Amino acid sequence: MGDTGRAPGQAAVARAPAERRAGGFRLMRYFTTTTLVAFAAVALTLFFLQRMEEDFFEQVQREHLAYLAQSQTQLVRQNEDAARRSLLAEHEASHVTLAQLVANMLWSSDIAPFVAQARQVPIEHCRAVPGGAPVSGATASPPDARRTCFAETGRRIRALSGFKALDTKAYAAMRGSTVFKVKVFDLRGITVYSSEHGQIGEDAVDNQGWRAAVGGRPASELTRRDKFSAFERVVENRDLISTYVPLRAGGRDEIVGVLEIYADVTPLLAQIKAASQRFAEAVATNEATVAQSARANQDKVNASSNRFLAIVGGLLALLYVASLMIVHFGQRIIDKQAREHEHSVRREQHWHREKMAALATMAANVSHEVGNPLAIISGLAQELVERSARGEPMVEPARRILEQTTRIARMSRQMADFAAARSEVREWVDVNSMLKAVCEFMGFDRRFRATSIDFRPGDHLPAREIVPDHLNEVMMNLLQACVERAPESAPCAWIRLETEARD
Repeated sequence: MGDTGRAPGQAAVARAPAERRAGGFRLMRYFTTTTLVAFAAVALTLFFLQRMEEDFFEQVQREHLAYLAQSQTQLVRQNEDAARRSLLAEHEASHVTLAQLVANMLWSSDIAPFVAQARQVPIEHCRAVPGGAPVSGATASPPDARRTCFAETGRRIRALSGFKALDTKAYAAMRGSTVFKVKVFDLRGITVYSSEHGQIGEDAVDNQGWRAAVGGRPASELTRRDKFSAFERVVENRDLISTYVPLRAGGRDEIVGVLEIYADVTPLLAQIKAASQRFAEAVATNEATVAQSARANQDKVNASSNRFLAIVGGLLALLYVASLMIVHFGQRIIDKQAREHEHSVRREQHWHREKMAALATMAANVSHEVGNPLAIISGLAQELVERSARGEPMVEPARRILEQTTRIARMSRQMADFAAARSEVREWVDVNSMLKAVCEFMGFDRRFRATSIDFRPGDHLPAREIVPDHLNEVMMNLLQACVERAPESAPCAWIRLETEARD
């Protein structure tokens, strides 16, 4: 009865689209692909951001080390320059004091009379000679004519009567000191005395140091000399401070000459260089320590970054696995619901086919059952006409017509009762009357021609609030199952249906 009016192949084809519709959405597949791409993108982003953070920290470390090295180098240089300036300033101050002592002790008695004699030696003709002009009558490699002229002036100054006494006192005063050379200039710029006799008579009018001293300001300079004449001896590789000091005699502010003093500062400069070297070594040690600390910090940052990536990666993997498990569980629920929905759809389709088959059978039976009484009624009506024409009695045909009309009315009432019982909403119904209508309706099914339904309604059964259509479905399924599950060798002869009230 279940497949009446439709072939099995057609039913399978009809079920296939429903199955595809029920389980068409594969949550696990789409979630796995989407989340895998998303998690991979997040993991790669975190990886590159962390590596960029490591590179940034390493770059900051390098810049810090470079800045520290530059600062330390500049500090060493500044320290050495400050030591040199301090050395130069101290010696300049001592040279000013020494010059004042020389002026107090020797100016009036020795230097001033000798300078007065030297001023009598003319120099204008030497300054009038162009620089680099050869001496007349010279042959190969002519010397500078101006220099030769000033050298001649120096010999004339050394020939003066007071030179010997001044030179002796100067040597005696500077012996055993760090002063390697002393020079005296007059206000014309001519060297009137020098402990290096070959420099007497030189013109210093263009010398910036002499100009500054004549202007009243001492001028000092630190120089390195490979060879230097120092009071009866020649020294080599010495560091010297030369100072041009204005001479003021007798406590007056008037400048009467210029004194140039050369002092040996080689030991002091060596100490400064040694101190600078030690400072530089300490700075280098500090830089190495800082660099080692920076490498250790970079290693710590890298290790911390790796731990961070490992922890975040593990958490992402754990989250991904947990998400997959949840989605897998959800997919199972979806599949179960899809199967239940599919089963419900198939059950509804089966029930619909069963109802259609039952209705078709009922229609055929009704047609048969109604056709027979109508044929009988038609024949009896014809017989009544004939008997009426012959004047015969009509009681028996009338009785049979009444039986057949009663039969038609009963079938109509049964169909009306079953149709009236169908409803999709909850309502108060008489269960006995509904079940009786179902039993009478199932009597139209051919499968129940060999099986009688014995319905025994319970007495005083109260009305119940139910969905009538649901009760019809349940009872029809139960009655059909009893008939269908009975073996062919021993078909079901009768079915008893009882109702009663409990509690």
